[in-house]
Amino acid sequence: MKTHLLVLVLCICSIQMFYSQEDDGVVSLSLPVRNSLTFNRFVINPTFSFVREQHKYISIFNKREWVQFDNAPLTYLASYSGRFGENIGAGFGLFQQDYGVLTTFGGTVNFAYNVRMARDSNLTFGLNIGAYKSGLNTGNVITNVDDPSLQNIPDNLLLTINPGINYGLAFIDFGLSINNLAVYNFESSELLQDNPEQGIQAHIMYTGYMNSRGFFDEAKFSGLLRSEFKTDETIISAMAMLTVPKGIWAQVGYNSVFGISGGAGINITPQIAIEYNFEKAIGDLTDFGPSHDITLAYRFKNKDYYDYSSGDEVTGLISGNKKKPTVSKISKEKAEENRKLAAERKAEQLVQQEAEAQVKLLAEQKAKQDAEAQTILLAQQKAKQDADAQALLLAEQKAQQDADAQAKLLAEQQAQQDADAQAKLLAEQKAQQDADAQTKLLAEQKAQREADAQAKLLAEQKAQQEAEAQAKLLAEQKIQQEADAQAKLLAEQKAQLEADAQAKLLAEQQAQLEADAQAKLLAEQQAQLEADAQAKLLAEQQAQLEADAQAKLLAEQKAQQEADTQAKLLAEQEAKNELITDPKDELGKSMLSITKQTEDAKKSQTDLLKQFDDIVGIKDKDLKDLKEENDLSEQGVTVQPKPFKSITAENNALNAIKSNLDNIITTRNKKIDELQELYEDNFEADTLYNDEVYLHYRKTLKRLKTEQAEAISAKTQLEVRLEEIRVATEFERRRRIKRAAFDNEEERFSQDRTTLQNIKQTTALTSSILKEEDFDFGEEQSNNIQILKNVKNVENGYYLIIAVHTDVEKRNDFVTKVVASGRTNVDFFYDVNTSEYYIYYDKFNSIEEANEALKSKGNRPYNKKLSLVKIEN
Repeated sequence: MKTHLLVLVLCICSIQMFYSQEDDGVVSLSLPVRNSLTFNRFVINPTFSFVREQHKYISIFNKREWVQFDNAPLTYLASYSGRFGENIGAGFGLFQQDYGVLTTFGGTVNFAYNVRMARDSNLTFGLNIGAYKSGLNTGNVITNVDDPSLQNIPDNLLLTINPGINYGLAFIDFGLSINNLAVYNFESSELLQDNPEQGIQAHIMYTGYMNSRGFFDEAKFSGLLRSEFKTDETIISAMAMLTVPKGIWAQVGYNSVFGISGGAGINITPQIAIEYNFEKAIGDLTDFGPSHDITLAYRFKNKDYYDYSSGDEVTGLISGNKKKPTVSKISKEKAEENRKLAAERKAEQLVQQEAEAQVKLLAEQKAKQDAEAQTILLAQQKAKQDADAQALLLAEQKAQQDADAQAKLLAEQQAQQDADAQAKLLAEQKAQQDADAQTKLLAEQKAQREADAQAKLLAEQKAQQEAEAQAKLLAEQKIQQEADAQAKLLAEQKAQLEADAQAKLLAEQQAQLEADAQAKLLAEQQAQLEADAQAKLLAEQQAQLEADAQAKLLAEQKAQQEADTQAKLLAEQEAKNELITDPKDELGKSMLSITKQTEDAKKSQTDLLKQFDDIVGIKDKDLKDLKEENDLSEQGVTVQPKPFKSITAENNALNAIKSNLDNIITTRNKKIDELQELYEDNFEADTLYNDEVYLHYRKTLKRLKTEQAEAISAKTQLEVRLEEIRVATEFERRRRIKRAAFDNEEERFSQDRTTLQNIKQTTALTSSILKEEDFDFGEEQSNNIQILKNVKNVENGYYLIIAVHTDVEKRNDFVTKVVASGRTNVDFFYDVNTSEYYIYYDKFNSIEEANEALKSKGNRPYNKKLSLVKIEN
């Protein structure tokens, strides 16, 4: 009975987490950490050890599933994870899972790296690598007899890889990960096939803050929507968590397979926290019962503030700030002196605060008076405008009524005229149609009569012509017969006469021929002798001439052959070059066009690399100057510090160069790939029948690929060098900020306040209307809300920024023009982290009020480039 129960529990557990168990005991890794957005988040997605994270944790996690059954699945996980640098997150965990008689034990290593693309744009890459051993837990096997099916299950050592990526904006994150991308079994030395836990996981996450009062003020809200696409099923899940600043959080969730969940957590101290989650199965798993998990964590204190994270202040039920006073070793005289100095400083601060309060009160009174005067003036102008608009409206209505009446009268007259004209036109058309029909009938009758008469006349003429032709033919035949008889008689007589004359002539010619033959024979013999001698002489001369001509002809033929060969070679070479430079087929034209486009893009690519190198050189020079200044300052050498350089325009130019360079490299790569594809297709299809064309494009492809590889290598080296300079520059800037003296900051603040009051008191309203071109708005600002932290002498809230300057003179000029335009409540503050002055005239406590003010900015020239900045101190 126990054996059967054990087999049943084993089957149930196999369905739960791993969905299938092979006969050899091989399982896929699937840790059930799915109900928490606070701890062990790197198990959900490899990038979450970095994304929205500020601290490092050590946590111990335990989950017991389906507690209604004995030997239910049990999971233990101990991990150390979190944020380890500005761009790095990492984690390490050890786990054990028990489900019936099967168990797994192993560890997982996590690494995440972030690439910051803009102020509120981050791209994070992550990777989880797990190694674990799965097999039979013989300690949980309870049986009276040996079970061969259990004895044949071996232990397996497996390695799994889970990559992931996340793209984050100010409040939203999008990401993908691949669970169990590859699972390698060291026992069988092969990858696990048909893995049921292999799937693609996509998520979208929102992280925001509540702006309210009381207990939920500055509470953080996090929401995660996740989908996992496996071979046999798709799992949809959602989670929402609310964290209040008191160190308490609650979360709820839903999973299409495992059901609904809810949980809560609390910070016992700022470092020690505990969390509990309850999961209730629904659907087909309802009978399995609920699941419980609990986490105990220790949070390490963070000495650095990182970007792209919550940065929430961590508090607990037991505050760690209550420390017992320590006994000082300062002498009584020194203590008394310190108390006096503290009292004097406090008195000075009180006097300063009273003076500032008085100045602020006077400024508010003056602003109130100006506002009342402005309100009265605006009311008068509005009343006058309303009266003018009313009079104009009445005049327009009367003119419209007159125009409508006139238009109606004209329309009626026009309609009547149109009706009369239409009736007249119809009557005329009817009469014309009747007349045309009558005329057509008469014409047809007349044409018929004329046609009948014409046909009759033609028939009579044809009969007369046939009779005359018959009579003429008979007469001609008779005359022809008489002529033929007469001609025959004459021909016979002529033939007889010619025969007699021919016989006589032949006799005379025969005698003459015999005499001529005798004389000719003698003459021919004499001529033959003379001719033989002459022929011999001529033959010798002819042979000589022929020999000379033959030699000359051979020389000419040889020269001609050489010339023909040379011309043929030139023609062949020209034809080969023409096949390259002026192809006739479409494929050849395409290859030539792509080659020219690739060559043309080379110069632009080279120029962009040169510009990229120049900017890197400038940034390297700035870094060296800043480092030298910091080094000399730390050595006690007094130097005039150089003001921080505004790098917005320089970074914009650099980003434009990098973008253009990436585009042109991508374009050239595509063109080279297209040329390579055409070349391979033509060569395989025997289209490139000319070896010169084949060799030309092979050399061209080799040269282009070499040039492109060199360009990409140069770009990569410049990017690496630029990143090294950026990191070093950030370090040197922080060194400079850290050594800035508190007294200097207070002195600057006091001078800035005095300057602002002088501007407001000495600047009169301008009589001319200022335009947008008259204002220098300084640094370009993002459309997103910029968050500034640790800004001294400034209250928290949302500020309506109208300009940002690094130069004091430009700041004063802008403020003066704003005051001259009638805006007397203009103000500014200084951010030491960016060395920039932020000029504003209004502050809000909520984002809704700030957005409403931003939408209703009006048409004032100094409001053309409004932006929002949130101060979080």
